[in-house]
Formats: sequence, structure tokens, C-alpha cells
Amino acid sequence: MLINRNLYLQRLVSRMHNGMVKVITGIRRSGKSFLLFEIFRQYLLDHGVSADHILGLQLDRFENRRYRDPEELLAFMNAQIVDDGRYYILLDEVQMLEHFSEVLNSFLYRKNVDLYVTGSNSKFLSTDVLTEFRGRGDEVHIFPLSFSEFMQVYRGESADAWLEYATYGGLPQVVLMSEYEQKSGFLKRLFEETYIKDIIERNGILKTQEIEDVVNIVASSIGSLTNPTKIADTFKSKLKSSISPNTVRSYIKCLKEAFLISEAQRFDVKGRRYIGSPTKLYFEDVGLRNARLNFRQMEETHLMENIIYNELRMWGYSVDVGSVNKRQMLEGRNLSHQLEVDFVANLGNRRCYIQSVLSLPDQRKRDQEKASLLAIKDAFRKIIIIKDGLEQGYDEDGILYINLKKFLLNPEALLE
Repeated sequence: MLINRNLYLQRLVSRMHNGMVKVITGIRRSGKSFLLFEIFRQYLLDHGVSADHILGLQLDRFENRRYRDPEELLAFMNAQIVDDGRYYILLDEVQMLEHFSEVLNSFLYRKNVDLYVTGSNSKFLSTDVLTEFRGRGDEVHIFPLSFSEFMQVYRGESADAWLEYATYGGLPQVVLMSEYEQKSGFLKRLFEETYIKDIIERNGILKTQEIEDVVNIVASSIGSLTNPTKIADTFKSKLKSSISPNTVRSYIKCLKEAFLISEAQRFDVKGRRYIGSPTKLYFEDVGLRNARLNFRQMEETHLMENIIYNELRMWGYSVDVGSVNKRQMLEGRNLSHQLEVDFVANLGNRRCYIQSVLSLPDQRKRDQEKASLLAIKDAFRKIIIIKDGLEQGYDEDGILYINLKKFLLNPEALLE
């Protein structure tokens, strides 16, 4: 079943013929190969590129193993390029190619070659290509299926769609599975046998239980402010073992490089500066996060926040956690305290402040959620994304309320 991924296709199309290596990054099993070899290849064919000018190799396939030798690959490609027409080279799992950076550089010198690569496993991540080709590597980051992409193939009741998505996430293989038991089992095995194993092998980690424990702690604390010191303290109090904050920091870096998690920095809205620690860590796919915890910690508030964060990033926003200092008189004293804004989302010169809320059952809860937004005095849009409730539009304080599903199905709702 074909899942339309037009957002990423258009990002590839907009980068065509720019003289750079187009590097498709993303967590494993997010659809990088399908995007390149099915969707993008079909686009080229539909727009008049002849099949013999699309040179694709999936280097992880057994029958292509000889092309992992750079001499063999160069000879093969050079033999296919027989005229001055534009050729498109598509290389999947390029980390399996020896001396890949020199080979890719050779292709860049050919003016009639447009180059696209993917790759991510224990020996290589797509970020390595970007490092090798500073100024000549152009990244297209692909996420697991968004909620709107998920809805293209969801066949259940509409009312159940959110719960399934928030439980099992958006990895394409998982979404297309029909049985819940199959989904959960696959996610658990994938996390353990693919993601963790890759990270351990790639980084030469010897104390494997330590990084396993760090993953568990991070999975348990999505949506909460944390830092390496706090995680190290959790080791002492909960696991009765010791680990240094620097070691925790290195493990988090490994998880981020594998695209398993990402980090939202704290931003002082009034001071217009980054604060530093603590930060928030979110999973690239909530299904993997839930599977890691054996589907035992299903706090919908935090899952909703994680999904909104991923959605904003998918649409190109840079996303921070906001902090607002507010002063008020209390018992005759002028006191200050920090209020948190779930997200400060920036796209070019546009910005919006967002609170993620399951429901607003009473005025007290409404005032609580609005407090940080009302403390911000600039003219950028202040938004509350609410899961339950029909409230839409602006209130008397200029706060915009948007239903969660409306936002997920139409991110442009932030700008309406």
C-alpha cells in the first residue's frame, strides 16, 4: 500500500541540481529507502527522465555486494554515463561502500550528475556524510509517519485513530500491521535488536547495561525537564548504582546521533537567550518509546506533547522549551517565579508560543495554562492545542485555541 509522502518528495525536488550531495537522514525504518527508490524515482520517470539515466544501487542487497568496492562502483557508474544528459545516482546504505567520501566526491566533480544517498547503521550515520561534505551536503530529514500520513492507511474507527497512533507510533511497517500483538512485538524486537545494538556497536560501548538504563530513564521522562546530573542521581536513588554525568551526556549524544531521540533547549523568552540545562528529551517515534517501557507508562499528556513536538519539527520549525519570568506581589513582597511554555516554535521570521493541553475542565485549569502565554508581551501568536473539547478560535485575551486533530491534519492551522 502506497503512503503519500509529498512533504519529503517536494523537499527533494526543491534540491535537484544544486551541486550538493542530498543526504536523506532519519531513524531506521522511517522510510528513507522507499522515499528515494520508489517515490522519488517515480517522480523522475513521470517528469521525463529516462530509466537509463536513473542509476540506483541498494548496497545492502547481496547481489550488489561487489559494488561495495569503490573501484567496482566507479567503473559500473562510469560505464552507465554514456552521454552529456543529466544522470541521477541513488545510493542506499552508502556506509557499506568503502572510502565512500572519496567516491561521492568523485561524482560531485561530474557536472551532469545529481547525487542522492541514504545510510544509517552501526558503522555509519547520514550525519557523517554531512560532516565530510561541509557546504556540499544537503540534508532532508525524514520522520516516521505523521498523523495525517497515518490516516491515509488507517482503516479503523476515526475515534480510535489517535489512541492507536499515540500507542504504536508511525513507523510505516508497524502502521501497516493489522494485529496489535504483532505491532507491539515488532516494536520491542526492533528497539532491542536494531537500535540499541547499532548504537552499542557503532560507539564501542562496553558497559551495555548502563546505556540500556539511560534509555529507560529517558523514555520514562519525556516531557520533563532533565539533565545528565539528574539522570545520574536517578541511577543512585533508583538503581543503586553510580554513573558520572559525563558518561550520561555521552550516551545521550549517541542516542541523538542515531536519531532515536532529540533535545529541546530552554529559551528565556523575555531575555531572548538560551538558558542551558535542564532540557527536554523527546523520542522520534512514540511507539518505540512505549515499546521500550513495555507499554506500561502511557501518560497521554506527555505522549501528546511528544507528538506535537515531532509534528512541528517535521514541518520545519525549530522548537525550544520556553521559560518566562513573572513577578507578582505575594504577602506584600514582590516575588518572581518561572513559568513554562511548552514550545517556542520558529519558522523563518515567524514565531508562535504553544501550550499542549488534554482538556480545560474549569476556569482554574484554563487560567493555569494561559498564565505563561499572557506573561509574554510580544505580538507573536499564542496558542493552546487542546485534545478534548470543541473550543476553537480566539478568546478575549487573544489566545488561539486549536483542536489537536485539526492541528495534526492541517499544521497550517497555526498560521490561520
